[in-house]
Amino acid sequence: MKLFSTEDWDLKKDVFTIPNILSMVRILILPIYLKIILNATSKTDFYIAAGLILFSGLTDMLDGLIARKFNQITELGKLLDPVADKLTQLAIAISLVHYYPAMWLLVIVLVIKELFMLISGWLLLQYDQKLDGAKWFGKVSTAVFYASMFILLLFPKAPKSILYGVIGLTLFFLLLSFLLYGREYYYLFKEAKKNKHQA
Repeated sequence: MKLFSTEDWDLKKDVFTIPNILSMVRILILPIYLKIILNATSKTDFYIAAGLILFSGLTDMLDGLIARKFNQITELGKLLDPVADKLTQLAIAISLVHYYPAMWLLVIVLVIKELFMLISGWLLLQYDQKLDGAKWFGKVSTAVFYASMFILLLFPKAPKSILYGVIGLTLFFLLLSFLLYGREYYYLFKEAKKNKHQA
């Protein structure tokens, strides 16, 4: 089964749309962010890194709004947007382990969650079904993640109790999202198997 076909792509209509360009920009700024944060020597470096994450988070919200409002939803965009999201979240989480060791918990849960969703999504395709877009709890988790990482970058000298509280809050919403997506996939698999037996 093909997830999408490039045979009939119109570059202007299907590839070089504003939402897709924004997703590509989010991916391209990751090496810049990583170079700055992993070699940070001053508050200014942290502020610049925080600014890049803020920009990334805003473009993440904008590309979806623009895609829906101006009918620029494409098959490439459906693939590119979540890839940009996951790469960005992973890059931020891993980079901050250098400053906050507790971030390893976040990295582990994030990787397990994304692998679960990737494998579950692929298995669902075998039944010609897929999850119908991001759910509210996924969006809330992503918003909390970006806000929390922005705080960690902007206030690296804040009391450790506050910083680790922020990490704990992020971990809570990530786990909540993981559990609720797990439930969604469970019901989707259950429905898919039921339909297969009835066919």
